[in-house]
Amino acid sequence: MLTVIEQWFLRPEVADRGLEIMQEMDDLVGPPAHADPAWSGHAHFYRSQAAPNQFMMIYPWRSIEEHQQLRANEEPMLVDFYKKYCTAERIISYFDELAVDVEHDDHVH
Repeated sequence: MLTVIEQWFLRPEVADRGLEIMQEMDDLVGPPAHADPAWSGHAHFYRSQAAPNQFMMIYPWRSIEEHQQLRANEEPMLVDFYKKYCTAERIISYFDELAVDVEHDDHVH
């Protein structure tokens, strides 16, 4: 399983509408992504506190190769979205989860 992290850069003048705009993006590309056989779970969305016009979308996907195919299909759908709302195209990074044992018996709260 792969973790995909997308960074989105909204224009500062529309950043206060980030929830609405990211929902618009998800409504645009989400349905085809959810129908893809490599889809592995819903995305989580985050807004940077340090740079309020920057957003992250994090979600699981089956493989890099399958995600690159999805990305190639999504880019034409996003051309107008980028022009309307963004200062740059999204940056996509791929991560593998590490099996670090985070269960401890210290019971400190």
